[in-house]
Amino acid sequence: MRTLISLLLICTALLTAAPTRKPKLVVNLAVDQFRYDYLTRFGQEYKAGLRRLWEQGAVFTNAHYEHFPTVTAVGHSTMLSGATPSVSGIVGNEWYDRKTKKQVSSVSDDGTKLLGAAGRGSSPTKLLVSTLGDELKMANPKAKVIGISSKDRSAILPVGRMADGAYWFDTGTGNFVSSTYYFPALPAWAEKFNASRVADQWAGKKWVSPNAKPGDKPFAELGKAGDKAYYNTLDRTPYHNDLLVLFAQAAIEGEGLGQDEITDVLAISFSANDRIGHSVGPDSEQVHDVSLQTDRSIGELFAYLDRKIGADEWIVMMTADHGVAPLPEVMQQRKMPGGRITEGAVLGAIDSALSAKYGEAKWVIGRSGPAPYLDYEVIDGKKLSHEEVENVAAAAVRAIPHIYRVYTRTQLRMGSVLDDFVDKRVRAGYHSERGSDLFVVSEPYYLFEASGTSHGTPYNYDSHVPVIFLGAPFKAGKYHSKIAVNDVAPTLATLLEVETPSGAAGRVLSEILQ
Repeated sequence: MRTLISLLLICTALLTAAPTRKPKLVVNLAVDQFRYDYLTRFGQEYKAGLRRLWEQGAVFTNAHYEHFPTVTAVGHSTMLSGATPSVSGIVGNEWYDRKTKKQVSSVSDDGTKLLGAAGRGSSPTKLLVSTLGDELKMANPKAKVIGISSKDRSAILPVGRMADGAYWFDTGTGNFVSSTYYFPALPAWAEKFNASRVADQWAGKKWVSPNAKPGDKPFAELGKAGDKAYYNTLDRTPYHNDLLVLFAQAAIEGEGLGQDEITDVLAISFSANDRIGHSVGPDSEQVHDVSLQTDRSIGELFAYLDRKIGADEWIVMMTADHGVAPLPEVMQQRKMPGGRITEGAVLGAIDSALSAKYGEAKWVIGRSGPAPYLDYEVIDGKKLSHEEVENVAAAAVRAIPHIYRVYTRTQLRMGSVLDDFVDKRVRAGYHSERGSDLFVVSEPYYLFEASGTSHGTPYNYDSHVPVIFLGAPFKAGKYHSKIAVNDVAPTLATLLEVETPSGAAGRVLSEILQ
């Protein structure tokens, strides 16, 4: 009997000590501008992918971005790096580069060419930190890492500098394109996909409300395939998410993702939700319907992964890059705060104040949203103190109605800020080399947009997003403690037994790991 018990104990110990089987494919699924409350507001209507995530996944109900500004490039750079802009160097969708003396985007790269269409390419070279994919490839160069989206920055930044490829949609040609940063020519499977004109299958289709009455105008009407107007419109309908799913399937088959015991990474970002949401706002019928259509698209992707790779052989982490504010006009109807401040009013106030005090000049030479970059040559030529000029400019912006706080470059560099959540998120967004000279925060629900709505603030409606892990390694359930999206990369790195990405600021979500 003792011998039998001893054997059982040994077997139990060996089983307990056995390494966790790693997934064959890690999917990073982002839905651009998908507020957390879209899960709860429309939840009873979800029937497919989002329903599966909600019921079978480890759902964090209080996940936030801990940086400012909350925009696409910064969110996508955070997901699989875990880094804040202060470390990653991705300080916005665009900013002024003082070295080259020109406005740049987060992924613009004059040293590359576009593949699949004419023009300049894009690359991840402005990203200063590693991603999960980079760490995976450094641990095993045979691992494959692919990024896919409608937007270049959303395809490129999640997968990092060592990715095997990143692909985005070109509305001029209807092709999925890439860059010579990755390879000299598109892979044969991508060329074949473009040549088959998959993107043209929705020609003449109308996106209509499920509640449409006779005579109601459709949300969108797709014209003749091959026209630029067709592809521009397609990019603003739920059908574009379906197109991304089809391209993702082609990438999985063409690259052999998840087809061996070496873990691969596929990052997919649905951009159509953002393009739709900007124009009509989160309370619109269009956003409601595209959320339901997204549920269907994700369900189709998951069903394909089950068939192709095996239901227990892949995992997914679903999130969004930011939330969004309600339309100011809707908020006013609700007797809530809300309004509009033009970027021109902010930048014009700075130029006027500095010219009045120091003499006429073009003081602002670049921007990142309403955040200005001042001309240092003008400041130095007039032998002025940079700190003093910043303070004069900041005072002019603070005088604009509904500006909440203005931070100067010197103030942030010296750490002279308060310690509430707004200050912490602004501080996390400041990069010493790439940061603007002022950081401008409006009051809640006030937008720097002439129409539609936007995001970018440190407030919860922009920072609160879904974070859901689905797959065999995770304990399903609802987790209500506050976490940061920065926690995703360390968690996945621990699961895959690779080094934590170099700039990751988060913790391992050990509570969900089996």
